[in-house]
Amino acid sequence: MIRTYRYRIKDSSAASQLNTLARACNFVWNFCNESQEHALRWNQRWPTGFDLNKLTAGCSKELGLHSQTVQAVCEQYEIRRKQFKKRKLRWRGKRSPGWVPFKASGVKLVDDTVRYAGHAFRLWKSRELPGPVKCGSFSQDSRKRWYVNFVVDVPETEATTGTKQIGIDLGLKTLATCSDGRKIEAPRWYRNQQRRIAEHQRKKRSRPARNLQAKIANRRKDFLHKESDRLTKECELIVVGDVCSSKLTKTNLAKSVNDAGWSLFKNLLSYKAIARKVVYREVSERLSTQTCSCCGVIGGPKGREGLGVREWVCGECGAVHDRDVNAAMNILRMGHHTLALK
Repeated sequence: MIRTYRYRIKDSSAASQLNTLARACNFVWNFCNESQEHALRWNQRWPTGFDLNKLTAGCSKELGLHSQTVQAVCEQYEIRRKQFKKRKLRWRGKRSPGWVPFKASGVKLVDDTVRYAGHAFRLWKSRELPGPVKCGSFSQDSRKRWYVNFVVDVPETEATTGTKQIGIDLGLKTLATCSDGRKIEAPRWYRNQQRRIAEHQRKKRSRPARNLQAKIANRRKDFLHKESDRLTKECELIVVGDVCSSKLTKTNLAKSVNDAGWSLFKNLLSYKAIARKVVYREVSERLSTQTCSCCGVIGGPKGREGLGVREWVCGECGAVHDRDVNAAMNILRMGHHTLALK
């Protein structure tokens, strides 16, 4: 199994060296983008990563980069162009976060120091690497702090011993409602701090605003890591509704959706489920709120008017339902149905 281990670069003096290397990588990226632009303009075949490697051969000494870093930038350009299905990607400039990719032979890790292209960078080595480095990168966050990321092939983890099977209905007031009745409350990190952020922005204090935003993101990620870790340890089957957060971020619910972190939560659940041999499925949650989980009759609250109805009684069997728990139970049932079809 492949995992990425991230360490923060310790020396403040290393930032200037890494900034210089990042500008050189931006130059290679923009050259690839320009080559793609020429191919589009003259109706030629789009250059592949191999073609871009040939065009950039011999420039590593001039730019002060390792030759494999130049190759990695060209390969990443082709990968991202295909991933996002774009004819051309964005240019990288001064406002772009710093990024310096490398391959295994391009770096050497000795104790708490990583050596790259004649430079030595010290790092806070919080944990040992469990295996040899395959590739990686130096990256910069929004606060201009530099990190080194090592992609490592780690041994398989032990399968989970949990026996629970749960369905999860994602929400805004409660982050997740499980089919067993447990509710994970949404901490609302951003909502609790948005007045302070707005105050910093009005007074044009960009650094405190940026630091506060980063702190909120870190607290959210830590919370979601802990909850996803607990669920994958306790369960052998996890079924989640396929709510699309990217579409809801274009509505007036954008702040609440981004604050909840649905997409990150589902990503954490999916890769931890794979590591622990947990069955993870995403199913359609259409009509999951309106359908009775006991008899299957559609008779629950409908439309926008029904959003305020948190409990309802089935007119067919008389069962009393909590809106979110009922939806989670229906999601679990649909997960069982999809597994039975395979």
